[in-house]
Amino acid sequence: MNDWISGIDEVAGCEPKPASSDASFRRYFRLQTSHASFIAMDAPPTAEDCLPFVRIAGYLEAMQLTAPRIIEADIENGFLLLSDLGSEQYLSRLQSHPERAEVLYADAIEALLCMQRRGAAYQASLPPYDEDLLRFELALFRDWLCGTHLNLNFSDADERHWQACCDVLVDNAMRQPQVFVHRDYHSRNLMVMEQGNPGILDFQDAVEGPMTYDLVSLLKDCYVRWPAEQVRQWALTYYQKLSEATRQQVDEQQFFRNFELMGVQRQLKAAGIFCRLSHRDGKTAYLNDVPRTLSYIVELGSRYEELSFLVPLIRDRILPLWGDAE
Repeated sequence: MNDWISGIDEVAGCEPKPASSDASFRRYFRLQTSHASFIAMDAPPTAEDCLPFVRIAGYLEAMQLTAPRIIEADIENGFLLLSDLGSEQYLSRLQSHPERAEVLYADAIEALLCMQRRGAAYQASLPPYDEDLLRFELALFRDWLCGTHLNLNFSDADERHWQACCDVLVDNAMRQPQVFVHRDYHSRNLMVMEQGNPGILDFQDAVEGPMTYDLVSLLKDCYVRWPAEQVRQWALTYYQKLSEATRQQVDEQQFFRNFELMGVQRQLKAAGIFCRLSHRDGKTAYLNDVPRTLSYIVELGSRYEELSFLVPLIRDRILPLWGDAE
């Protein structure tokens, strides 16, 4: 990577400084010149494919959203030189200045609506968030959290109830209007920007999928939690800004059902991934985010009869074991 950087006039002679890492195999380095800052991305080709990142970055730029611009690329070796969106994540600003939440979430919701409206031109070129992918993600919870991490045995009846719950969650996702889905739209992937807020990162896994997926990722975040009524008000802000045609297709009651059940799928997936990151990749810090992530499901309580197996499973069998299991 250093050899590659040395051959690019704009950054030749810069010393790469670690900028961040994430849950994948990608690494990011900041390159500072006398007049500008850049990010070098190192994505090992055997583990990561740069092409989706480059393609989606182009889509977001065409949508006039703020995302890293591709300056130079060496796809074969997995190197990208990107514009720098700064170093302050939404998460950091929300934790240090929670009074700024209204403004930050208003900006994030506007950007999401823009992505869905303008992204309609590109969504057919994205992989589908189909039944196979939805079920694979739900299996991460069953296999990695219940199985590998907790060694929790399911009876035959448990297995039937679990599969019935998965059927409901998959059906809920598939029946929604299908849109351009970022797929990881949350406080660690949104950057605070003076202009064009927010900066949008980690978009390479974008798919065509359920309308509420990115919204629930944003509002029922695995890394920062807000009161349920506040989440509902922000979700309602989003809903009221949808086109009239969409609101005629999905009324407010149906929208909130879609939103909450989509959240259950998202939270089960995320909790399973956090356990996989710990056991497979040695990234144990993500285990600390599991109780917060699963608490959103417990919060639904008895509101949905379809969750009558899942909520007690998490509340009574999983969360009481969590401290011991870590």
